[in-house]
Amino acid sequence: MSVTATNPILPGFYPDPSICAVGEDFYIVNSSFAYFPGLPIMHSRDLAHWEQIGNVLTRESQLPLGDAGVSQGLFAPTMRYHEGTYYVICTNVSHGGNFVVTADKPEGPYSDPHYIEGADGIDPSLFFDDDGKCYYIGTHPNVDGYKYNGDYFIYIQEFDTTEFKLGGKRVEAWNGALKGVHWPEGPHLYHIGEYYYILHAEGGTGPEHAVSVARSKDVFGPYENNWCNPIFTHRHLGQRYPIKYVGHADLMQTVTGDWYMVMLAVRPVGQFTTMGRETFLARVIWENDWPVVNPGLGILSSELVIDLPEYKPECRQNLLPAVDKLYDFTHMNGLSHEFMMLRNPKEDAYEFREGEGLYLTCDTDLVSGKESPSYICIRQDSHAFEAAVTLKGDDLYNGARAGLCLFQSEDYQLRFEYSGCNGNVILRRAGNDEKLATLLNPATLVTLVIRVLGTKASLFMVKEDTLETLVKDLDISSLSTEVAGGFVGCTIGVYAEDVEARDEKVRALFKSFSYKRLIPVREDK
Repeated sequence: MSVTATNPILPGFYPDPSICAVGEDFYIVNSSFAYFPGLPIMHSRDLAHWEQIGNVLTRESQLPLGDAGVSQGLFAPTMRYHEGTYYVICTNVSHGGNFVVTADKPEGPYSDPHYIEGADGIDPSLFFDDDGKCYYIGTHPNVDGYKYNGDYFIYIQEFDTTEFKLGGKRVEAWNGALKGVHWPEGPHLYHIGEYYYILHAEGGTGPEHAVSVARSKDVFGPYENNWCNPIFTHRHLGQRYPIKYVGHADLMQTVTGDWYMVMLAVRPVGQFTTMGRETFLARVIWENDWPVVNPGLGILSSELVIDLPEYKPECRQNLLPAVDKLYDFTHMNGLSHEFMMLRNPKEDAYEFREGEGLYLTCDTDLVSGKESPSYICIRQDSHAFEAAVTLKGDDLYNGARAGLCLFQSEDYQLRFEYSGCNGNVILRRAGNDEKLATLLNPATLVTLVIRVLGTKASLFMVKEDTLETLVKDLDISSLSTEVAGGFVGCTIGVYAEDVEARDEKVRALFKSFSYKRLIPVREDK
């Protein structure tokens, strides 16, 4: 039996993938930066069909984010399994540095962080050798002097999983395949056959991103460069190729003996990337004790036939990637795993009431700031989609407002809000708000709609059972990595805020929220 996987296997904002194979089960964790909860956990048994089973970091004690910028917080995680324990190691670049959490089940709950003294740099990974010893591999600035931007080294040191401490000698094991390499990062260590392998990224997580590999017969090296490096990249295909930024890979083997690699890449539209870095899958074979990625093709394929029986997740549809999502807040009592908020949410940020809906506090922490706004979102996972929200509007006045937000960062976002009987469209670019349209609609229940086709957005309001257009074909290319910068993709969700501090806060009542994937419209490349 076999199954066909479609790339990307995790569409939308799922960067820096790490994959862990435990028997017939596969788990992927991804970076989440300043979003809470942190590090989504995806599960599959066929590498084609995935479900979200939880998040690694679900408590503020595990994930202090403070005033972290949206592209700060949690960088690249690694998930590994050893003798009944799941280990996730990661970097919180905003608070605490490199840490490890553990659990006896892949979905958690996970322990509070064990911060690792002396583990400088970013992108740590753990490796358990055949003799039971554990090793830490990470990256940090060149200890002989930081000569240029991205002058990093990969280092290896033994790691005590009881005390969560580094021990023994530290070896500067590798600094990349190419002379003058920039940003050797995201390293993983493996012991396959008679060799130890370092698999890592080079060139920065942008157009020059690439996968390289080195090997040694000793865990500490010296490591031999693969003369075919980089072993996988799309940088030679040009800036107009539809899949770019390929790199940051992790390797694993199935129970059938086949090898696969997960990695990140982006799919721009009109040269603009709004969904961020996504998770892709490639086949791997071994020749002369070196990995060869997608043999005979050498680039990512749109589909892969996998020699595993089809897996059909039994979870709720909303926990699956790449599906339409409908949320009836009047019959919900909590947020499911796919929902995120910015930084650490306040205790009174939201409340569900059966039969009424989701109450979201109109807080003075704004979505355009670096605090903890009342913003609940999911990932944008399609170039073409329509999102809609229905809310009770007659309580929103004197500076209180609520609605839909397509969020790239604090400085780049599209907001469709209702306040004082008006529906307002605001495009925020480079930290400046521009009001583009207003529609008067003094209704009790208001429905707001954002429709995105590539880098164009149209916004509508339901008024007296008629879809009224406020803005048509708005250019939202500014909500892209190429313009806004950073490491994240866009999210879409509901928000509420207030420009005035009040003794008794106003709360916005949301009845429903939907996200529907549309057929993409081709744009000029």
